[in-house]
Amino acid sequence: MNKITNHMPTAELQALDAAHHMHPFTANGALGKKGARIMTQGKGVWLTDSEGNKIIDGMAGLWCVNIGYGRPELGEVAKRQMDELSYYNTFFQTSHVPAIALAAKIAELAPEGMNHVFFAGSGSEANDTNIRLVRRYWDIKGQPEKRVIIARTNGYHGSTIGGGSLGGMSGIHAHGGKLAGIVHIGEPNWWEQGGDMTPEDFGLMRAQELEKMILNLGVENVAAFIGEPIQGAGGVIVPPSTYWPEIQRIVDKYGILLIADEVITGFGRTGNWFGSQTFGIKPHIMTIAKGLSSGYQPIGGSIVCDEVAAVIGTDEFNHGYTYSGHPVAAAVALENLRIMQEEKIVEHVRDVAHPYLATKWAGLTEHPMVGEAKLVGLMGSIALTPNKATRAKFAAETGTVGYRCRERCFANNLIMRHVGDRMIIAPPLVIKPEEIDVLIERAWKSLDECYAGLKADGLFK
Repeated sequence: MNKITNHMPTAELQALDAAHHMHPFTANGALGKKGARIMTQGKGVWLTDSEGNKIIDGMAGLWCVNIGYGRPELGEVAKRQMDELSYYNTFFQTSHVPAIALAAKIAELAPEGMNHVFFAGSGSEANDTNIRLVRRYWDIKGQPEKRVIIARTNGYHGSTIGGGSLGGMSGIHAHGGKLAGIVHIGEPNWWEQGGDMTPEDFGLMRAQELEKMILNLGVENVAAFIGEPIQGAGGVIVPPSTYWPEIQRIVDKYGILLIADEVITGFGRTGNWFGSQTFGIKPHIMTIAKGLSSGYQPIGGSIVCDEVAAVIGTDEFNHGYTYSGHPVAAAVALENLRIMQEEKIVEHVRDVAHPYLATKWAGLTEHPMVGEAKLVGLMGSIALTPNKATRAKFAAETGTVGYRCRERCFANNLIMRHVGDRMIIAPPLVIKPEEIDVLIERAWKSLDECYAGLKADGLFK
């Protein structure tokens, strides 16, 4: 069996990586000169790199390793499934046991009335599915002109051409453009954009942009609205309490479909099985991935409500992927959900990890450059600012300070990501109080070092 072990020195691994491996969302030439950090092992909330450093993973991989690293049960299930049925598709009037069982389990866990699953290989693919799904729904209902999907600036729905178009990130649109028929309204980011408004008034204003856009476009042309319960890649933007109730009122009033992108917030991240439950959202479609398998296998999907599924089911739906409901990925996801249920991991987030982290996380606002600390379940952000009272931006280009802080975190063996000048975390859901202590201790150290560097360079202003 071919296996690259860590017997190869780090420098040689970095050279091979630079020579052959193109990284996502990266200036690969610059990374090649710097050298990637090579991860070699993972256990629980901890990673080990090729130099033997023990790193606490405050981002659960890429928001996904919910049950933690190194659970042998998932590998055992994958091997069993590979031995039994390594692959078959679900096209051409066929199915297989893992896809059937996983769809049934997801329907059991999902909110009432969400009983159907269309599988994909990732959240990006699932959001591409959703574009075709909502347009086909209205087409079958005799309203083919209802094609426009409304999304939000700074939202993230993947980086395929469809998912990237739904997302409201200009950097993605700049690299290849975006699909027609997708428009964006403002995000509910009070900290950066709320001015003198209260969070509650700002949340209402942002939600009401949806109604204005529907009326501007004509309700006869609007198919759906898509949003993440909490914006993840946009910086863990927790909407004001008024936001989602008003969005719900508007979609109900105009009879358009509501897509909740639960790729990050699904499967326990917010202290409920789904973020829609945390925020009282009643979607027609929910996008899932990441925590579905805890990242152990690539799998995603769309959970579809009974009414939409019934309409779609009346005719052909010309859509699908080779790996839709891949038997190995489905079997691994099913085992992941079994572990989550039997070990009461969602309850652990709600009753143990969140309450313990919440106090410590809020305490970070005592740091001279932390203006806001937000935490829902195990999904948190802190806003960096030179002036807490005015919520001011730094004199340096947005993201400069965040990047410097992130580099200090990485040097201190803590993975905490930056989005602009916000620092964000989403650790594995199994994190224990004593591991939270380590995370917070390393976060303080990194903030202190970043602050000292900014003061020395004259950037704290």
